[in-house]
Amino acid sequence: MRRLLPEEVKREFPIFRDPANEGLVYLDNAATTQKPERVIRAIERFYNSINANVHRGVYRLSVEATEAYESSRRKVAEFIGARSWREVVFTRGTTESINLVAFAWGLRNLRKGDRVLLTEMEHHSNIVPWQIVASLTGATVDYLPITGDGQLALDLLDSKLKGAKVFAFTGASNVLGTLNPVKELVKVASEHGALTVVDAAQYVPHASVDVSDLGCDFLAFSGHKMCGPMGIGALYGKLELLEAMEPYQGGGEMIREVRLDGSEWNEVPWKFEAGTPNVAGAFGLGEAVSYLEEFGMEQLRGHELKLTEHAMELLSSVPKLRVVGPESPEQRCGLVAFTLSDIHPHDLAEYLDARHRIAVRAGHHCAMPLHSKLGLTATTRASFYLYNSSYDVEVLVSGLRNALSYFRA
Repeated sequence: MRRLLPEEVKREFPIFRDPANEGLVYLDNAATTQKPERVIRAIERFYNSINANVHRGVYRLSVEATEAYESSRRKVAEFIGARSWREVVFTRGTTESINLVAFAWGLRNLRKGDRVLLTEMEHHSNIVPWQIVASLTGATVDYLPITGDGQLALDLLDSKLKGAKVFAFTGASNVLGTLNPVKELVKVASEHGALTVVDAAQYVPHASVDVSDLGCDFLAFSGHKMCGPMGIGALYGKLELLEAMEPYQGGGEMIREVRLDGSEWNEVPWKFEAGTPNVAGAFGLGEAVSYLEEFGMEQLRGHELKLTEHAMELLSSVPKLRVVGPESPEQRCGLVAFTLSDIHPHDLAEYLDARHRIAVRAGHHCAMPLHSKLGLTATTRASFYLYNSSYDVEVLVSGLRNALSYFRA
């Protein structure tokens, strides 16, 4: 296994070598991660050398493109511990994956009076699709509350799950940083007969994940949050569920036979991949998986934990700063969201960028209900990945102290 040395790793990412980005402290990894040169080269290699559509051609380039595409699917399946590569459906990302489950399963299985259980810490991508499907089926959407320290109210889980057909929840909050007990939540939901859907956008890139051990029915994640390209992600689903589901998009590739009086669907997973897929994106995602596996997800998790501990320790010394979410770094993925005095998060983020070359996220982070629960309109969020170092954390904290003086807050 390769040792994770942030400064050495950073040199493998072209964006940090660009003179225009000299001094950049990139702390917006929860939104998207930067891409190592080998991932960029893999995408270039596909377009330069084997660009062709997949599955449909018998000529050499098409066969090679198909092999590259399906090889990436196998890498992803192994990375998350799926029993079979057929349990991995390529999508545009977490959002499309959750929509796929909501419409392909939910629209056909939910009825008037059924309940969908979510949590108060969900990203909009795991709220809005279920709201739409509920409005079409007559089902209702309910929420498991959060506690004052940013944890799920697990003492209410049993009562909330009674009669629920679906429990869709995040593995890690993109605002609070909370790492949820995924395996425990799946176990309790299964005992109540509820289908489980895990939003793993902030979970798979930061922890070792084994879906077979977790026991979840579905799990969704995005490539661009784990050093892969944008526009590609995956949905894991238990094979028996995927086989029983109807597709929610129709067109080429997802069919076996089309007649004027009806059609027959292709096998899983291609049944859910209508049209020309993002072959280059899948190729890049496969390369990103290989890259992360060189370090090992346990080492990556340990690195992020150290950065989070360092950040929370230093942030606690900044006057008028409020951190949201769990107090313990061990209960967090690698991010910290906060407010600073009465400085608007957008103003703070612009200041940090303009004066200190620090890139952080500001806003509601596509989690408006959660911010309402917290009594906030917005927060500033710093999030870490394998190329970040303690120095980056220290630059951030220094910038925040300077911001207090600049804004006279």
